Amino acid sequence: MGHALILNVPEELYRSLIQRAEEVGQKPESLAVQLLKAATSPGVSDPLEPFIGALSSQRTDWADRHDAYLGKSPRR
Repeated sequence: MGHALILNVPEELYRSLIQRAEEVGQKPESLAVQLLKAATSPGVSDPLEPFIGALSSQRTDWADRHDAYLGKSPRR
């Protein structure tokens, strides 16, 4: 069973929705439902998530400097 939902959206957002719906050949309402579903669905699981925290490291700044560490040997 579906539910009716009335949204008051800014004009610019409405025009973007209409344009995108036309591009993909859908009704704006159908596209809006798909977008809401995607926005409220649980995130895609990361296949590496079980390994997060599995290795010890002396580095505490991985989150901030991960790009700098990629490709470097951990023994350097």
